[in-house]
Amino acid sequence: MGGDGFRVLQVLRAPVGGLFRHVADLTRALAAEGHSVGIVVDSLANDAQTERLLSALGSDAVLGIHRFAMPRLFGRGDLSTPFAVSALARKLDIDILHGHGAKGGFYARLAALGGSKAKVFYTPHGGVLHFPASKASGRIFHRIERQLMRKTSTIIFESAYAQKTYSALIGTPTCHSTVIHNGLRPEEFVPVPPGPDAADFVFVGELRDLKGIFPLVEALAQVTRPDGRPASLVMAGDGPDRMALEARIAQLGLTDRVMLVGSQPAREVFAMGRNAVVPSLAESLPYVVMEAAAAQLPVISTRVGGIAEIFGPTADSLIPPGDAAALAAAMTGVLADPAGASAEMQARLGHVAAEFSVTRMAGAIEALYRAAA
Repeated sequence: MGGDGFRVLQVLRAPVGGLFRHVADLTRALAAEGHSVGIVVDSLANDAQTERLLSALGSDAVLGIHRFAMPRLFGRGDLSTPFAVSALARKLDIDILHGHGAKGGFYARLAALGGSKAKVFYTPHGGVLHFPASKASGRIFHRIERQLMRKTSTIIFESAYAQKTYSALIGTPTCHSTVIHNGLRPEEFVPVPPGPDAADFVFVGELRDLKGIFPLVEALAQVTRPDGRPASLVMAGDGPDRMALEARIAQLGLTDRVMLVGSQPAREVFAMGRNAVVPSLAESLPYVVMEAAAAQLPVISTRVGGIAEIFGPTADSLIPPGDAAALAAAMTGVLADPAGASAEMQARLGHVAAEFSVTRMAGAIEALYRAAA
């Protein structure tokens, strides 16, 4: 390590979703503190969107953005890429190798076996937890996970839920492990007031069954405002179940009450609704819940994954997943008592501001790097 700055190589597969959001925020924060950061990504996933996202990180990733073959499941790249990452780490004189996701963690730790002096960190981000033990690929990944713990300085879980799930599925980590929540940037705590034509509720997410989109519209059909008018909903996003969702909306007679606006930035969509709804059937630690809370919208959500950790002192208001009647009751309650919903929002905002900031997240990870090095 030269001076007080680390030389860090962040390893991940596809630069998309919450995992990449985390890596990008961490990279920028580390660069601002004087550390030198490089990024390793999959050469097989290089469409226009990924190139744009990576280009935006170029000035902060001073050690470069490097591409190697990283097949989503098992493939030829799994035999060669760990050696390539190890050689790159030696060439760049890397102090810290940090793998993200199942494949990123796999390559980072195997690279350490190749002779790199770097200390190795691993953040699963759900990753290996998505490979069930009922399938051969899952059993192989889990076996590899257990073997690679001995080459891991620390496993960093983004939620206590992820840590508990990992221990149940893989086994209790034999290396050091800790929970460091993902964080939001300061500008994301600026309030987003509702626009003049805002709907009663807003949903932001992928249009697929797992996000609870069908219980959501079934609940909306049961919700009326205190003045007796039917409640309205804006849904932002796209996905494989959009056509099925449109058919269900029509079947329920909600065509005039539900507006589908496609994929748009979350904060722009938040202005289209007065209350956010996140009715997911399964999650890890969804950014959209943090983002909506930080934007100062009342949030209705389900008790899945690490959402209770985001809700903190307001977790008692979480509802069971897949329960349209409970969701309708919660939505009706928010419309009937906006003052109570606002008070709950303020309590949640204080918790999120204290526990889910990029500054706190990056500082905690940097401290782990320093302790290991």
